[in-house]
Amino acid sequence: MGCEEVIGYFGALFIGLIMGLTGSGGSILSIPILAYLFHLDEKTATAYSLFIVGTTALFGAVQSVCKGLVNYKSVWIFGIPAVVGVLLIRRIVLPVLPEVLFHVLGFEVTRRMFIFGLFGLLMLLAAYTMLHKSKINLSEIDKKSFEFNPLMLSEGFFLGVFMGLIGAGGGFLIVPALMLIAKLPIKEAIGTSLVIVCLNCLIGFFLGDFFTLEIDWYFLLKFVVISLIGIFIGGILTQFVNNQKLKVLFGYFIVGMAVFIFMIEFFIKPN
Repeated sequence: MGCEEVIGYFGALFIGLIMGLTGSGGSILSIPILAYLFHLDEKTATAYSLFIVGTTALFGAVQSVCKGLVNYKSVWIFGIPAVVGVLLIRRIVLPVLPEVLFHVLGFEVTRRMFIFGLFGLLMLLAAYTMLHKSKINLSEIDKKSFEFNPLMLSEGFFLGVFMGLIGAGGGFLIVPALMLIAKLPIKEAIGTSLVIVCLNCLIGFFLGDFFTLEIDWYFLLKFVVISLIGIFIGGILTQFVNNQKLKVLFGYFIVGMAVFIFMIEFFIKPN
C-alpha cells in the first residue's frame, strides 16, 4: 500500500468524522480523495461517491424515520423527480458523453474538466452556506405545515440532474428548498432530505453505474466501513466541539479545496 493510499484511507476516516460532527460534507471530500489520492477517473469517482454518500445517508435516514421526522409527501413529490434526474444522467447521458466536449478559442474542454468544474462550483456554494448565516425565518416556518408547490417537481428534477453529474448528495441544497418551497420545519426538512439523498444516490448507483462500470467492491466497501467508523467517532466528539466554529473552519477548508481543484483541472491538467 503506497503513501497516497494510506493518506486516502485516513481521508475516508476524516469524511466520516466531518459528517458525524456537522451532518454533511460527504461528497465534498470523497470526490477529491477518490480522484487525486486513488487516481480514479471522473466517472468512477462520481459513481463511488454516490454509493458512499448514499450508504452513509441511509443510517441517518433510518434514524429520521424512527423519530418520525420524515415528510413522505415531500419524498414523493420532490424525491421522485430528483431520482429521475439522477438516473437520466448516470444511465443515459454520462456513458455517451465524449471525452472532449468542445473547444473555445483553442482551449479544449474535456468531460473531466466539465464535471470537476461543476463540482468546484458546488463546493464554493456549500462553503457559502457554511460561512453565512441563513436568512430563513425558522420560527415562522415551524408554525406552518406542508404545502404542495409545483416548483417541487422542477426543482427536484434539475437538482437530480446536477447531482447526477457531479456524484453528490446535495443535502445542503435540498434542506433549504424543502423549507422554502414545501414549508417544512427544519428538523423535518433535514430528515426528509436524508431519505431523498439516500434514494438519489443508491438508486442512481445501482440502476445506473452498476450496469456501466466495473465496480471494485473490495475497495468501495472498505472505504465505506472506514467512513462509518469516522461517523461514529464524530458522533461521540460532537458534544465536545463547537459545531458553529467547526462549520466555519470547514467552510474555509472547502474554499481552499475548490481552488485546488480549479488549479489542477484547468491549469495543471492531470492525465
